[in-house]
Amino acid sequence: MKRIEVAGVPQGITQLIQGSMMLRVEDMAYSNELLDAYAAAGGNAIDTGHVYGASSAQAIGKWMETRGNRGDIVVIGKGAHPYGEPRMTKTCIQSDLVESLERLATDYMDVYLLHRDEPNVHVGYILEGLNDQLASGRCRAIGASNWSVARIREANVYAAKNGLTGFSCSSPNLGLARPNEPRWAGCVTTTAEDEAWHEESQLPILSWSSQSGGFFTDRYSQDNRDDAEMVRVNYSEGNWERKRRAAVLADRYAVTANQIALAYVLNQPFPVAAIIGPQKPSELQDSVHALPVSLTADERAWLNLSSENEPA
Repeated sequence: MKRIEVAGVPQGITQLIQGSMMLRVEDMAYSNELLDAYAAAGGNAIDTGHVYGASSAQAIGKWMETRGNRGDIVVIGKGAHPYGEPRMTKTCIQSDLVESLERLATDYMDVYLLHRDEPNVHVGYILEGLNDQLASGRCRAIGASNWSVARIREANVYAAKNGLTGFSCSSPNLGLARPNEPRWAGCVTTTAEDEAWHEESQLPILSWSSQSGGFFTDRYSQDNRDDAEMVRVNYSEGNWERKRRAAVLADRYAVTANQIALAYVLNQPFPVAAIIGPQKPSELQDSVHALPVSLTADERAWLNLSSENEPA
């Protein structure tokens, strides 16, 4: 599995990152089966978050302990989620990280992301708090989840001017489907302008909901409105056309429309890894089949409705 380079992560991050919200320490047979399948497929990174609770993190910790593979696994953690009120303080940044490490039974996080932004808090104060964690050895790289490009750019400029370590990566939603509105409050989806900046800067993206919650599978159609959240977020004329075009390219590449949607994300002109949430090994393998698909710039533009010229 191809890896992308992320500053502070010497082994790199595989282009498919295993999500963890479905894992639970109460069912280690299930958790082990899924994580073993991911590792066997060549994956090396697991996405976690303090807000996800203790059980999933404890399952990951037990799996790493029994497999003896902590040094091979890139653990990506997230903290300072608002939980309904602002928590962008040095105390919360540290306490969420410390508690996450206790749950995972490890002494460091490979990448620590701030789960949301608080624009009223100065980036200098935030970076000082994160650099304290780097200096302590509790994490090895830092990044931002659901931050705007403007704030990330501001933070990294400040870091460069003040001798601090800046963000090594960003974790917004990047997918073929363009949401009508955020799935959850405070979420950020990339725009064309954001993606142009990432192409220029080459700052890596660790994209969540890269397959748009399964929108490109056969489970969803214009007549099926059973899933209210899917309807609210992804049902639009533009997205139905994107799904139609994904099906056209799927026939050409002998894959599925869902795999084309994932390939669209992974074939951007900047480093991208996709966080995926397979519930079972067969769903993981479905995502793995997207990895060999190499889409051209013309195909990506057509898929995303930036061009009406269907590639030959």
